[in-house]
Amino acid sequence: MKSLLTLLATAALIAFMVVGCAKKPKVEAPTKPTTTETKPTEKPADQSTDQGTTVESEPSSKFSAIYFDFDKYSLRDDAKADLKKNVDVMKQDQNLKVTVEGHCDERGTVEYNLALGERRAKSARDYMVNMGVKANRVSTISYGKERPVALGHDEDAWAKNRRDEFVEK
Repeated sequence: MKSLLTLLATAALIAFMVVGCAKKPKVEAPTKPTTTETKPTEKPADQSTDQGTTVESEPSSKFSAIYFDFDKYSLRDDAKADLKKNVDVMKQDQNLKVTVEGHCDERGTVEYNLALGERRAKSARDYMVNMGVKANRVSTISYGKERPVALGHDEDAWAKNRRDEFVEK
């Protein structure tokens, strides 16, 4: 009986070792997701990487970007003046539509900055609508901290990244 148990235990051990050494299935790398959203063609980016330098150019020369204070989405007086100019451009061409892109500096979480960027874009949109631009001509999107125009980890770079940009559709 002892020899039978020893034989069974040895067989089980050998079977366990063979099964335990099986190869894992090969996992393929995920492919990059595609997007159906179409974007206007942007000017080529400046490839300079010095701290605080601009890495992207303005999306449209027709519109002025506006800037925000840290952790704020209320419009400053200088932003209101620039928005007035943007409204004048919109009033001159009644067929023109624009997307307001909300951006943030690098501080804070991705989720927080996406929400803040959205509030910034909506703040500008609401101001433009109150100035007479039809609401269906102005859409919003938030990029949070994902598209900085200035590299660097100082107040000068952060101030340039806390902005709304206006892109013609």
